[in-house]
Amino acid sequence: MRTFAIYCEVPGLEFSESALRETLLALDQMGAYPIPDGELSVALLGEETLQILHGKFLADPEPTDVITFPGDPEEDFAGEICISVDCAVRCGQERGIGLSEELTLYLVHGWLHLAGLGDGTEEEKVTMRAAEERLISFLRGRCLIPDFAVGDQPDGPVEGR
Repeated sequence: MRTFAIYCEVPGLEFSESALRETLLALDQMGAYPIPDGELSVALLGEETLQILHGKFLADPEPTDVITFPGDPEEDFAGEICISVDCAVRCGQERGIGLSEELTLYLVHGWLHLAGLGDGTEEEKVTMRAAEERLISFLRGRCLIPDFAVGDQPDGPVEGR
């Protein structure tokens, strides 16, 4: 049985850890994009922390939205998905979608990287986007998009900001 380690360093980020685990479990049980066996770690981070990781491990000092680190099945570790909550807030507002949808997209994107999908070429990006939409639709259809909020930031389309 898969286990999940959830870490959040973002003050004021409100979410149900059990709902997030339920979402991850649903992705696992769906089986369409299997990830390696073992514990999956999800880290909800501030932009600065993720930017430091991006520079240190991927030699790119620019901010990013999500980084996925492969695990080690021999250590019973599936991998880690590191997500920038700050980026999700900003990009969700720019795209006119809620924080919950944006963070779930980043989670799904990281999941797909652990499942072996890439996004380095145009062909890979097309495949990745189709897989993201498939998984988001799957979760949305089962009401498994976890609710996220930052302080008094409403979840949902943001207009006029």
